[in-house]
Parts: sequence; structure tokens; C-alpha cells
Amino acid sequence: MPELIDIGYGVEVAVEWLDATLGPVFDFISMVLDALMTVFENALLFSPDIVMIVLLSALAWYIAGRGVGVFSLIGLSLIASMGYWENTMVTLAQVATSAIVALSLGVPIGIWASRNSIVHATVRPVLDFMQTMPAFVYLIPAVLFFQLGAVPGVVATVIFSMPPAVRLTNLGIRQVDEEVVEAARSFGSTDKQLLFKVQLPLATPTILAGVNQTIMLGLSMVVIAAMIGAGGVGGDVYRGITQMNLGLGFEAGIAIVILAIFLDRITQALGASSQKET
Repeated sequence: MPELIDIGYGVEVAVEWLDATLGPVFDFISMVLDALMTVFENALLFSPDIVMIVLLSALAWYIAGRGVGVFSLIGLSLIASMGYWENTMVTLAQVATSAIVALSLGVPIGIWASRNSIVHATVRPVLDFMQTMPAFVYLIPAVLFFQLGAVPGVVATVIFSMPPAVRLTNLGIRQVDEEVVEAARSFGSTDKQLLFKVQLPLATPTILAGVNQTIMLGLSMVVIAAMIGAGGVGGDVYRGITQMNLGLGFEAGIAIVILAIFLDRITQALGASSQKET
């Protein structure tokens, strides 16, 4: 069949128009994200690596138990001994920044979608699009709007990792027992009281599962984001690939795996403890 609709050309025109029209807005977003990443990086790299390793391991022990604490101590020490500590902390700062932005946007949208069927029906195909579009594609407009560096990597990561936060927040609130909701209403609860005192507390385990998935998806983007200069330990993996350096790629990959397990176990433990409380 002949090509009747040139979607690619339309997207290019739209992106160019957005870049020309909303340039100051993108500059402001870039400044905010860069400042947030800088705060996290300075906090993580302020103390010597051994001090930070002990603090993070103690945090893991307190939240997730002795086994995770011991694993964190051994794993983070291995990262430092391989010489990837600074880059791993840069990656952790990027993941933290993208997770905060994704959750700040995703959780309110999920709440809105759970309380409005029209919003739910509108958001659902958008989330499908965001989750199925290849992650590499997000890098193109991110670079056009924010140039090269860590900021476009964070923006692409936010787009890629936000859907679970929206979906699971929406799901958690919708799964709250209708009898509980009706009981709260019968006692005179307003919509605001119903949301913050009944629905959100009961939906917390599901919402925290969304937090876990958002963080894991964000971490999975570090290597892809390194292609546009995001840096961090993902940059080491990318250099190992481009230089066919197996040792470099494997060591950096091990650092990412350790960081992923550390974050996964902590967020899972938070979800499990909230479920026990409810």
C-alpha cells in the first residue's frame, strides 16, 4: 500500500515546535533535575566510601533484616574494591532523582485515575504506549530538548519507569474493599478523609510494589542512558561494550547487579512491613 500518512514527519515537526516554543521551560526543568542530582551525589560522596558502606548496610539491616545487611556490606565493599564506588553512587543519585520525579507524577495520576473512570480510560492506552515503546526511542526527544548528559537520561528514565507507579496506585485503591469504603462514608467521611485515612493506607502495599518496580525499571535504564552521556556505572558498561572489553563490562555489570539487589530488597521489605501493619 502507498504511504498515505507520514507519522514520523509529524512527530519531528511537533518536537521542533515544542523545542522552539517551550525552550525556557525545558531549561528550567533541566536546572531543577541537575540540582537534585547534585544534592544526591554530594550526599552520597561526602563521606569516605567505608563510612557510606557501613551506613547503607546498617540501613539495609534495619529495614530488610540481617541477611540483606550482610549482603549489602559485602557487595558494596566489593564495588569499592573494584574501583566503581564513585560511579555507582552517581548512578544511585540518577536512579533516586528519576524515581522521585516518576513517583511524584505517577502516584497522583494513579489516584486520579482510580477516582475517575474517564481519566482511567484515557491514561491506560498512554501507559501501554509508554511501556511498549522501545526505551532507545525516548532518548531522541530527550536529547533534542535537554542536550547530552545526565539530565536527558533522567527524563527518559522517568518516562520509561513511571507506568508501574500509575498502574499499581490505581489498582491498589480500586481493590480496597467496597464494604470498608461504604462504612467510612456512613460515618460521615469526606472524599479527602476517605482517600487519606482509608484507601491510601489500605493500598500502601500495592503502591510500594509500584515504587519497587519504578526503581528497578529506572536502574535498568542506566546502560541505555549512558549512550547519551549520562555517565555513572552504566557508562563503564557501555565502554566495555564499545571496546569489546569483557573484564570492564563484567565488573561494571556486577556493580549494577549488587545495587539492584540492594534497592530491591529494601523496597520489598518496606512493602512487606506495610502489609503486616494493615
